[in-house]
Amino acid sequence: MGITEKYNEEYQYVEYAVEKYSDLLFRICCSILMNQADAEDAVQETFMRYMTKAPLFRDSDHEKAWLIKVATNICKNMVRFKMRHDFVNLEELKNIGVNNDDRDILETIMRLPPKYKIVLDLYYIEGYKANEISSIINVSPAAVRKRLQYGRKLLKHEFERNELHES
Repeated sequence: MGITEKYNEEYQYVEYAVEKYSDLLFRICCSILMNQADAEDAVQETFMRYMTKAPLFRDSDHEKAWLIKVATNICKNMVRFKMRHDFVNLEELKNIGVNNDDRDILETIMRLPPKYKIVLDLYYIEGYKANEISSIINVSPAAVRKRLQYGRKLLKHEFERNELHES
C-alpha cells in the first residue's frame, strides 16, 4: 500500500469518526463548558488528538469511550485554565472604560495588526508573562518581547498622531 492510499484510508476513517461522534462530543462539551464556542474548540481539539495519536481500538465502544474521555479531559483543562486566568472580553472592555481615554486606548489596541494586538492583549489585559504568551502563540519568548516593544511603539505613534489631529 502506497503513502497516498494509506493517507486516504486514514482520512476516511477520521472523517467517519467525526460524522459519527461530533454531535455527541459537542453536547458533552457544551454541558461542561456552558459555551458554544469553547465547546466547538474542545471538539476540534479532541479530533486533532484523535488524528495525531492514531490510537488502535478494540471496537467502536472503545473508540467512543476514548473520544469521550479525551473530550471531557480537554473541557476540564479549559475550565481549570479559565479559573486560574481571569479574562475580560475586549468588546466588553470598550463599554466599561471609566473615561474616554481608556476607551481610546482599547480602540487603538484593537486597530493594531493581529500579531501585536494579541501579545498586548495577553500581556496587559489577560496578565500573562512573555514566556506564557510564547507557548500560547507558538513563537519564542524573544519574539513576544519584541512584539510587545514594537506594539508599544505603534501605540505611542498612534496617540501622538491623534494628539496632533486634535490640536
